[in-house]
Amino acid sequence: MEAAIAVVALLFVLLVVLGAWATVKAVGAAKRAADRTITQARRTVEDHTLRAKSLVQVGPQAELAQLRLKLRTSMRATQDALHAGAAEDESLKESLALFQRLSAHGHELDGELRRLESEPDRTTLAERLPGLRERTERIVSSADSLRWAARDRARRFADDDLDSLSAQIDMEAGALRHWTTEEEPSTATPPPPWPEAPAPEAPEAEQTWPGGARRETAEQPTMPAITPPEPRPTYPWEKKQPRPESTT
Repeated sequence: MEAAIAVVALLFVLLVVLGAWATVKAVGAAKRAADRTITQARRTVEDHTLRAKSLVQVGPQAELAQLRLKLRTSMRATQDALHAGAAEDESLKESLALFQRLSAHGHELDGELRRLESEPDRTTLAERLPGLRERTERIVSSADSLRWAARDRARRFADDDLDSLSAQIDMEAGALRHWTTEEEPSTATPPPPWPEAPAPEAPEAEQTWPGGARRETAEQPTMPAITPPEPRPTYPWEKKQPRPESTT
């Protein structure tokens, strides 16, 4: 009885622990999903704000917004492409590590551009714009180079796989159509000749009757078609008797 109570208590503790672990995992997943949603929403708002500033404002402030928008768009596209490719291609992990180092320079430049948006001294800002533009172009060019290299590699693998698949399909299609080559008549051996017409049957052998009877052959004289009638015999009662002369 005590053993059964201990087993029940142990099962209860296990269920409680599993329930707590599942709750923690669910809360963590919900928090991560919420963080991703908030990050994406914040990113979307910032992008729209920068796009509006680049269209509405003029001068150095508009150019700063354009540089930030260009930098963020290129870095985000490269990050998505490398993360998607690294899940299938292990060789892209080194490229991903290089992008992480490049991303640190990109975040530093983006923070500097964001601080300069509120700079009131336009003269000093205009003097620093060429250097900021050059740094932005270098980072964007490196990010674009990594992104397009990853895409070209993925497309090359897809083309190779498609070529191999097409060759295998052609071989399988040829194997499935093997009856077409087997049923075609061979031109090397001529078809067999048709059988000759059967020879006319020989006349049946003459039949011999036992007892030395005369054999009938086809050389016997032909009987006339109509046999003349034989004379009919006269019987005594058919003879006419002489009638006696009557006396008067």
